[in-house]
Amino acid sequence: MHRAPRPTLAALCFAFLTCGLPALAADATPAKQDAADNSQEMPAVTRAPLQERSQVEAAGLERQLPENEQQQLQAGDETFLALWRPANVGEPEGLVILLPGDGENADWPLAVGPLRRKLPDAGWSTLSLSLPDPKGDEPPPRPEKPSKIDRSEPVVSAEKAAEDGPSTTEQAGSAEPNTDPAPPALSTEGIRKAHSTRVSARIQAALTFARQSKPTTIVFLGHGTGAYWAAQYLAAEEPTDIRNLLLVDAQQPAGYDPVLDKLLPELKLATGDFYYREAPADRSAAQERLQASKRQKHPTYIQVAMNGLPGDRATEQEQLVRRIRGWLSLQLQAGASPGR
Repeated sequence: MHRAPRPTLAALCFAFLTCGLPALAADATPAKQDAADNSQEMPAVTRAPLQERSQVEAAGLERQLPENEQQQLQAGDETFLALWRPANVGEPEGLVILLPGDGENADWPLAVGPLRRKLPDAGWSTLSLSLPDPKGDEPPPRPEKPSKIDRSEPVVSAEKAAEDGPSTTEQAGSAEPNTDPAPPALSTEGIRKAHSTRVSARIQAALTFARQSKPTTIVFLGHGTGAYWAAQYLAAEEPTDIRNLLLVDAQQPAGYDPVLDKLLPELKLATGDFYYREAPADRSAAQERLQASKRQKHPTYIQVAMNGLPGDRATEQEQLVRRIRGWLSLQLQAGASPGR
């Protein structure tokens, strides 16, 4: 029987090499493609800024409340929601502008909502505002991350860089200096100032709207930190047609100056200061405001201590409405219009 000759070692090596080349070439193709893909610039992703909590709550009120109560007012370059209710009488006594506190909305269930709904039955139109989210103690924003990472460039270790020495660009100086640096972050004081400006712009927009109906009397009523913003606006702008200020559970925003007990005596307005006596801190702050008014001989400053009813909020709010209505009636009967 005739046997086929065995292949030589050289023939086996040649066959192995020629058969393996296509596989090697195929394996190299994805690597080149990956490098080409990585070298392409990733498209910048533009994310819409997150809405403020106050904007989210205002949108919820727009869905829940009748359209005839909603007013979109313009303050600078932003629009905000205000809730309007005309007096339920033929000849209104006046108009009350309500300023909610930090974390509250234009229909807040404590003070703001009950007053805006029930004062119209007593002859007072109401306009309740949405104020921007509180600012002042936020940390500075983090720097933005680079939008492009080119993974096709080799990663050079620190040891390798030290061996190679400085690059040509480093030796000759930067050929393309950074001409568009990121803007510096606002300081805490700058953030507070910007927030105060936004609040004042909204109060001014509300006052402009209120004057269109030509009310005989305009009253500012602030709840919580809204009491501070009302007093600060009146002290800074000194509108001559505002002669009455109401404070309900007044609070001082952290980090803002001047403090309320310095602001109020200088206003010389008919002022009703309503506070709850249960909390020691509230009692102490109210006492400081009262003492400051006495030192300045404030002509028409009245302080009213109330009892909170945490277990019966409906009764608590009804008592507040009656107290506010009584104060407004007293001022109208007295014809209080103190000068500045």
